[in-house]
Amino acid sequence: MSSKTKKSTKGRKKRNNKPSEINKEVIGVIIVSFGLLLLYSMNTATSGILVKLIGEKSWQLLGSGGYLLPYVIIIIGILFLINKLDIYQTKKTVSIFIIFICLITLFDIKFLPTIDGLEISDRIRISMEASLLSFHRSGGILGAFFAYLFLKLFGVIGSYIILFTILTINILYVTNTSLIFLIQNILKSIISIYETIVSFLKNISNHTNTSKSRIKKKTNKSKTEENKTKNIIDKNETKIKDNKIKILDYTKNEYKDNDTFEIAEIEKPEKKNIESPKENTKKDNESENHNLDSIAVSENEYNDYEYPSLDILQKSDISSNKKENKIILNNAKKLEDILKNFGIEAQVTQISRGPTITRYELQPAPGIKVSRIVNLSDDIALGLASSDIRIEAPIPGKAAIGIEVPNIDKSTVNLRDVLETKEYSDLESKLSFALGKDIAGKPIVANIEKMPHLLIAGATGSGKSVCINTLITSILYKSKPDEVKLLMIDPKVVELSIYNGIPHLLIPVVTDPKKASFALNWAVQEMNKRYNLFAENSVRDIKSYNSKSQKDESMTRLPQIVVIIDELADLMMVSPGEVEDSICRLAQMARAAGIHLIVATQRPSVDIITGTIKANIPSRISFAVSSQADSRTILDMGGAEKLLGKGDLLFYPVGASKPKRLQGAYIDEKEVEKIVSFLKKDNAADYKEEIIENIDKDINTEFDDTDELLPSAIELIIDEGQASISYLQRKLKVGYSRAARIVDEMEERGIVGPHEGSKPRKVLVTREELDN
Repeated sequence: MSSKTKKSTKGRKKRNNKPSEINKEVIGVIIVSFGLLLLYSMNTATSGILVKLIGEKSWQLLGSGGYLLPYVIIIIGILFLINKLDIYQTKKTVSIFIIFICLITLFDIKFLPTIDGLEISDRIRISMEASLLSFHRSGGILGAFFAYLFLKLFGVIGSYIILFTILTINILYVTNTSLIFLIQNILKSIISIYETIVSFLKNISNHTNTSKSRIKKKTNKSKTEENKTKNIIDKNETKIKDNKIKILDYTKNEYKDNDTFEIAEIEKPEKKNIESPKENTKKDNESENHNLDSIAVSENEYNDYEYPSLDILQKSDISSNKKENKIILNNAKKLEDILKNFGIEAQVTQISRGPTITRYELQPAPGIKVSRIVNLSDDIALGLASSDIRIEAPIPGKAAIGIEVPNIDKSTVNLRDVLETKEYSDLESKLSFALGKDIAGKPIVANIEKMPHLLIAGATGSGKSVCINTLITSILYKSKPDEVKLLMIDPKVVELSIYNGIPHLLIPVVTDPKKASFALNWAVQEMNKRYNLFAENSVRDIKSYNSKSQKDESMTRLPQIVVIIDELADLMMVSPGEVEDSICRLAQMARAAGIHLIVATQRPSVDIITGTIKANIPSRISFAVSSQADSRTILDMGGAEKLLGKGDLLFYPVGASKPKRLQGAYIDEKEVEKIVSFLKKDNAADYKEEIIENIDKDINTEFDDTDELLPSAIELIIDEGQASISYLQRKLKVGYSRAARIVDEMEERGIVGPHEGSKPRKVLVTREELDN
C-alpha cells in the first residue's frame, strides 16, 4: 500500500508541474498582447473608442514616458515566456517600474525645472496639458507629481543627482551586472565601432589607390603577382591573423648565433684540418721520475700519424619538405585556437623546425600566467593530435614559451654532418666532440676540458651507447695517440670491446667489474703522481706543464686521459664503496691533472647515481628515461621522461640555467669498425704493461688477505674428497663461523662447489691441478 501511495504522490507532483508552466506562458502572452495593444493605441489616430481612450489617458498620465511603457510591458511579458521572470519575483518587477518612474520624472524636470509660485495641482495641470499639446515633452501627471516632490526637497541639481543614483542602482540590480564591467563593455563597443569606421575608410582609400595603380601598370602587376605566388612556400616569414611568424628550417642552415648558447670556448684562433693535420716535430725527451714512464710519451713517435678520413662516415640526406611546412603553419593556427578556447590569448612569433621536433614560440598576452599554459600540456597534445609534447617555460633569453611537438617525418643527424662544420673544426681542444644539432639545426659541439666531467643516462634503446661512440670517435678525429689516452671500462663486455687494439688505449678494455675498481684506483694514483710532479716544477695544471716541457728537454709531455665507464650500475653492484670513492676523488681533483670522467648508466636511480657523484659531476646528458623520478635524478628537474628516444636528448652543461634539447649525432657500428680498422692498420696498440701489472697486483693482494688455515683446509678436503663446515670444525678445531668463512673462500676460488642442502660440497680440483 505504501508503495502505491508513493507512486500516486509522485504522479500528482509531475502533473502539478505542467499547469504551473502553462500558467506562466499564459500570463506572458497576456502581458505581451497588452503591451502591443498599448503601443498601437498610442501611435494610431484612427482606432476604436476603447483603444483611443487608453492612448489618451496614457499620454496624460505618463507624458513622454508613454513612448517607453509599451516596450517595458512587452519585455516583462517576454521574460515570463522564456521563464526568466516569475510572478513571485516582485523585487525585479518593482525595480523595472522604479526605473520607469525615474525616467518620466527626469523628463518632467527637464520640461519645467522650477516650482516658483506653483502648487502641486498647478504643476500637474501644466504637465497634463503639455503631454497632450506639446508633442508629449513632459512627464505627465505621474512625472509632474514626483518632479514637484524632488524639486521641493532637493532642488534642480540635487534632483538630478538623486534620480540618476536611484536609476543606476536599479539597473545594476535588474541586469545583475557589475558597474565596472558595464562601463568596460560600453567603452569596448565604442572603440570597436570607431575602429570599424576607420578601417572602412582606409579600405576605401586603399581600394581607390589600387584601382588607379592597376589602370597604370596592368601588365607589370600580373607578372609580379605570378612571381610572388611561386615564392610564397620558400619564404620563411608567413602571416597568420596579421601576425608575422618566422620559420627557421634546419634543412636551410638558418640558425643564428643568438638562437643557441655556446657550449665550448675557442682557446686559440689557429685552425686545423682534421683530415690531414700537420704539426711540428719535436725532440725525443727522456721521461721524468715518479713512475710516470708508463704514460709519458715522446711526440716524434707519432709524427707520421694519419687521421681517419671523413669519407668513412656517411652524410645525411636532408631535403626541405614543403608539405611539412604547411603542417607546421596549420599547427601554429591550431595552437592559438586551443589556447583561445581556454581563455588564453597568445601568439606564435617564431617556429623552429629541427630534425626530430618543431618548437613553436608563444608570446602570451600581458597578465597571462605561464603556469596556465604549462598545465594545459595534455590538452594541447590532444588538440594537435600529437603523441606527446614538452613545454619549455620560458625559453632562456627570450620572452616566449616553447611548445615542442614531434615531427611527423623525423630526420637523422649523422656524425659527419657535425664534424664537417666550422664549429667543430675551429675548436683547438683535443677533447672536443660532436654532440648533435639543436632545434634550429645549429651544430652543437662540446669540450670535455670545460665540463670537466660528464654524466650520461638513458633507458635501453634511447641512444646512450651511440652517444658514447660519437664522443670517442670525435676524439679520435681530433687527437693523436700521444695527446689523448683512453681508459675504457665496459662491464657489459659488448659495447666498447670493438675499440680493442687502437693506439689511444692505455690498456685493453676492462670488462671484469672487480678489475674495474682497481683500474679506477690506478687513475687516482696517477692523479696524485701528476700533482706531485706539478708541485716540483712549480706549475698548476697539465696545460702549464706541457707548455713548460717544450722549453725544458728534461721534461716529457703528459697526455690527457679520458676514463669512460659504460654502465655504472654493474660496478656499483660489485664494489659500490670503492667505485664511488674513486669516482668522487677523480671528479673533485682530476681536472687540473688532465684526467676526465665520462660515466654512463641506464639506471639513473639514487642508489646508482648517489648524491656525492652528482655533486661532483656538473655536466649531464639525459636521453629518454622511464619516469619523472629518473629525470629528476639526472637533471634535477622533469622533462627527460617526455623525450622521444633514438637520440633525442637534453644537454645540461655546467653553467647553463636550463637543459638544451638536441638531436644526438648518429654513427653506425659499421662506421666504427672502419675507423678502428684504419687506426689499427698503421698503428699498433701501445698498451702500458706497468698499468696492467699494477691492477693484477692489487687483485692478488686482495686475495692474499685470507685465513691462515686456508691452505690446511684445502689439503684436508682434497684428501677427503668432499667438504663440509662440520668436517673442518672437527679437523681444524675452530668454531662454526671461521669454518664457514673458510668454505666460502674456497668456493670463491673455485675449489669447492656450491651449497647442496644437507649434502657435503663437491671438491672441484685435484691435487695435480692445485700443485700446478
